[in-house]
Amino acid sequence: MTVKIEKSWSDVLADEFAKPYFEQLTQFVRNEYRTSQIFPPGKQIFAAFDATPFNDVKVVIIGQDPYHGDRQANGLCFSVNEGIECPPSLINIFKELSDDLGVAMRTSGDLSDWARQGVLLLNSTLTVKAHCAGSHQGHGWETFTDAVINRLANMRNHLVFILWGSYAIRKGAFIDRSRHLVITSPHPSPLSAYRGFFGSRPFSTANAYLESNGIKPINW
Repeated sequence: MTVKIEKSWSDVLADEFAKPYFEQLTQFVRNEYRTSQIFPPGKQIFAAFDATPFNDVKVVIIGQDPYHGDRQANGLCFSVNEGIECPPSLINIFKELSDDLGVAMRTSGDLSDWARQGVLLLNSTLTVKAHCAGSHQGHGWETFTDAVINRLANMRNHLVFILWGSYAIRKGAFIDRSRHLVITSPHPSPLSAYRGFFGSRPFSTANAYLESNGIKPINW
């Protein structure tokens, strides 16, 4: 089965694409795109991987589902297309970024500039039905993205994993903390941002770790 994904990821994940669960997942997703409005657009399902090749990854940010509103999802977790109003969680991320690094508030919610620098913006589930949050959970995407995290954690060194909220923290629980930096905090959503996300300083912490290991930091 051919999966249209950046070559380094295709090589690293070749055995995963051959597993029965992934074939079933592919059939499910193809049928969903044929019969319903699904986000992101089909060509952007693997946008996070296409923008950040395996050996270029420096930081991994784990989200849950793509945005399910019209024209929002672009295949990068927390990111929205240029010209789309920033969702509340993304606004809070930018507030923390501004406070952490003393930079001006970002106005564009398109995070592709982060991705091009080595920030893998990985949702746990890579597709969703329009206006129906969580609709593609439990069909195999979580198994696939667990494998992605596993490959990174076991085949690379000195990565930064940023895990916001209990879901992401559980998903990254197996990562070797002696080999990588794992930054955890409450989720940036308005429901939890004031419980410890604000003031957590993930951006400066990530850059300090990268620099201490001789890795060029991210221009957030």
